[in-house]
Amino acid sequence: MKHRIALVLTALLSVASASVAAPARPATEGRFLYVAVPGIRNYLEFGGHGVLVFDIDRGHAFVRRIPAGGRNDKGQPLNVKGIAANPATRRLYVSTLQFLTCFDLMTDAIIWEKAFPGGCDRMALSPDGKVMYLPSLEKDHWHVIDALTGDILRRIEIPSGAHNTVYGADGAAAYLAGLRSPMLRVAETIGHTIAREVGPFSAPIRPFTVNGAQTLAFVNVNNLLGFEVGDLRTGRMLHRVEVQGFEKGTPKRHGCPSHGIGLTPDERELWVCDAVNERMHIFDATVMPPRQVGAVRLREQPGWITFSLDGKLAYPSTGEVVEVTTRRIVAALSDETGAAVHSEKMVEVHFSRGLPVRTGDQFGVGRVNHRR
Repeated sequence: MKHRIALVLTALLSVASASVAAPARPATEGRFLYVAVPGIRNYLEFGGHGVLVFDIDRGHAFVRRIPAGGRNDKGQPLNVKGIAANPATRRLYVSTLQFLTCFDLMTDAIIWEKAFPGGCDRMALSPDGKVMYLPSLEKDHWHVIDALTGDILRRIEIPSGAHNTVYGADGAAAYLAGLRSPMLRVAETIGHTIAREVGPFSAPIRPFTVNGAQTLAFVNVNNLLGFEVGDLRTGRMLHRVEVQGFEKGTPKRHGCPSHGIGLTPDERELWVCDAVNERMHIFDATVMPPRQVGAVRLREQPGWITFSLDGKLAYPSTGEVVEVTTRRIVAALSDETGAAVHSEKMVEVHFSRGLPVRTGDQFGVGRVNHRR
């Protein structure tokens, strides 16, 4: 009897040890939303620290938390500045104030984490996933890096307060905006040099987006509740559009009334953040200048907006999920504790037969007519 009991205990201990040593493989079939936190400054109350994964096809149910790096010398999580992913290389990237972390999409493991001179801000990844434009933290340079290794390939000097970065859909150009400049710089990505400038806009550029044909840029600027439009071909500013019927007030964060702008993938609508009034304002982008047509009320002050790849859902940074056609809130992100999740850094990843096959973008970029 004692021998049998010992065998049973041994078997149970073996099963327990195996379950600890070999965690369940991450769910890799369907559509998932990867949300990096703290994605609102360093506010841990909005989802804690890590990369949170939500199942889009199951009402954005919480799936798992991926442990992340990006801590300061006191062990405290740093503000997340950007997120990007690519299916071909099977990599996920998260930038913080000091570090860029590269994850394996297949295993959730950290492949490497590196600090860069001047810090890190909101980066952009080439369509093939091999090259990244990584802005310094509001300094006067961008690093062009090998996205597989993290090695620096080139440094582009622009005295602008490096900040937001968008890679063109065809991979031929990258768009660089700084906090201290009213000019949008366009880099050609063969030699990684500045080819031309767009602007000046009326004030320094904050978040911005471009259409799929890379003919138009829609930019938020300081002190404007609304946006401006630039011609990426001629370099001229075309239009200034102010949100009507609302006071711009003083926002909690970012210091500008509209910090967040995105095109629906079909480019029929432009959604613009209004922090003080806790709304997303919606514009008809089929006419020029775009025409204000509606708004969605949110639970907190938004500071970013992006969309699902199919264009059916809008993702403001306040964590609600908005149905684009009806403008109804259909879900709200919450973590494993039930806490509301807010983040300005999220990206969609599709898996099929265990492999990543498609990824979205943290910016609400247009996806019509990718060829110029």
